[in-house]
Amino acid sequence: MALHRLFQLSSLLRSAVSVTLRRNIGISAVVFNRAKDMDPIQKLFLDKIRDYNTKSKASGGVVDEGPAYQKNLTEEMSKLQRLYGGGDLTKFPDFKFPGQF
Repeated sequence: MALHRLFQLSSLLRSAVSVTLRRNIGISAVVFNRAKDMDPIQKLFLDKIRDYNTKSKASGGVVDEGPAYQKNLTEEMSKLQRLYGGGDLTKFPDFKFPGQF
């Protein structure tokens, strides 16, 4: 009886260890893949994202915005203010529920 329970416990332990190892191997494969040279297209994509991020931080907003972008932004903001009753659209609304605790 004890031997049977020991075999059951060992099979449960083996399956749990197997699942854990598969998950860890899957995660470590991603980590090790980053260390290798990546695909040139992926590298170019990541370089462009990093470049945009540094430009965005330097400019404090959208990169290479022009007068057309500002015009479109003001038109969209005015549409939203007309649709939703004005107010400051950059601030989270303050909800008040009377009669509630």
